[in-house]
Amino acid sequence: MNTPHTASASATVGIGNGLKALTPERLKGMRRGLEKESLRAQPGGGLALTPHPAALGSALTHPGITTDFSESQVELVTGAHLSAEATLQELTELHQFTYEAMQAMGDEMLWVSSMPCGLPTDETIPIARFGSSNVGRAKSVYRMGLSHRYGRRMQTISGIHYNWSLPGVSNEQYFALIRNFRRHAFLLLYLFGASPAVCSTFVAGRQHELQKLTDTTMYMPHGTSLRMGRLGYQSDAQASLAVSYNSLDGYGASLQDALTRPYPAYEAVGIQNPGGDYNQLATTLLQIENEFYGTIRPKRVIFPGERPLHALRERGVEYIEVRLMDLDPFEKVGINAQTMRFLDVFLLHCLLSPSPNDTPQEIAELKHNQHHTAARGREPGLLLKRGGGDVPLTEWGAEVVAQCAPIAAALDAAHGVTHYSEAVVSAEAALLDPASLPSARVLAAMAAEHDNSFVRFARAQSEKTQRALRDTPLDAAARERLKALSEESVREQKKIEAADTMPFEQYRQQYVSADRLGIPRREVAHA
Repeated sequence: MNTPHTASASATVGIGNGLKALTPERLKGMRRGLEKESLRAQPGGGLALTPHPAALGSALTHPGITTDFSESQVELVTGAHLSAEATLQELTELHQFTYEAMQAMGDEMLWVSSMPCGLPTDETIPIARFGSSNVGRAKSVYRMGLSHRYGRRMQTISGIHYNWSLPGVSNEQYFALIRNFRRHAFLLLYLFGASPAVCSTFVAGRQHELQKLTDTTMYMPHGTSLRMGRLGYQSDAQASLAVSYNSLDGYGASLQDALTRPYPAYEAVGIQNPGGDYNQLATTLLQIENEFYGTIRPKRVIFPGERPLHALRERGVEYIEVRLMDLDPFEKVGINAQTMRFLDVFLLHCLLSPSPNDTPQEIAELKHNQHHTAARGREPGLLLKRGGGDVPLTEWGAEVVAQCAPIAAALDAAHGVTHYSEAVVSAEAALLDPASLPSARVLAAMAAEHDNSFVRFARAQSEKTQRALRDTPLDAAARERLKALSEESVREQKKIEAADTMPFEQYRQQYVSADRLGIPRREVAHA
């Protein structure tokens, strides 16, 4: 049996061998993109209830500016770039363009925290609207289903997703990366979690483990990411899912089961209400693939109307999507280049380290570690579960970061920089100094400047970000390009709506049909 020490030594050897096989050209071919969700907030800190700004184009068809769950929740999406700087440049331009459109509507701002601003009653939180086409209606009905299943408040939690790929990586290697990512995800929650507190309205009427800081603020004193803990994206129904990441076939089978298995509580809700309005797309455990909550997803760009699982089965994994990153309220666009470089190194570490298959016991340990780190990550001496035993979080984290050093050196050599090693050194320092972590800085700023009020802190940071983005004018060429994209997206939505002939109910039944989920790859091979 591997002890933690022998496992660590084996990882170091595996990484060394793997690095030798990675040419500088392949390392330079690494791509990353960002998807950032942000609530639109009123100047006082309440949720904006206005429609998605018309100047931003169609949320259905715009490639870079859309909405997430709520009509009040902007999602900004970059392309895949060869450097962190180019990715951040595009994300910044999307922010500047969005702020110009919002300024015309009043003084709304983008909320810089992952945990939401002051929310109205659950049923008053507006669901995103995508027009009258079948595909647009299906998006809204799916969100209505989420609201029935999990409540709307939970859906207003926002994050930043990191899309990442490396040339020449097979399906098997991407799933090995995913398994290691899940093993070591605690380190990212510790280093970059930035949601240790929340407005008390968010937990009103809900069971929770939070402590009262003031009449308006709840928190965990050593918390890192309440968003990724028991308070965030959690669901009793999904807790029954034992999704394995040992292969594309196994993952596909797990998802197919959840997408086709009727779930009694959702059958009770029904597809339509007595008045004929739609409650949800389906009564199965998952309506569609995106409903499955995970810290990381294997992804493949889909064709119009194609189901994501079908795309994965037919054409394999194209990139992975990291889903556990909080918005950093101290950064203008929610993340900085050094954090992105650490993610690049960390993901290569996950790819190159030995990655045994997961087991039900390990999956249970990983869930425990995620919840523990989210709620208590900065607690001195905190223990996590590993291989049936206990290990201090900071000790395990230091092992992983030490193994990242040669990977950072290889990336630095390929690019002729020192940035990647600097990101690893910064992570080493943060493990020794929890007060320097974003989650600790949020609580310190709340105490020092905002009478321990989460909303006052987040509002002040949102105003500061609003000023910084407005004071940096958008390049004229970028403005014209984004304006043209917005106008084209509106034309594209109208074209889709004009081309629709099928009744929505027929469209819905066809879309959720198990026949659309594709055939597992091994069966394709025998066809």
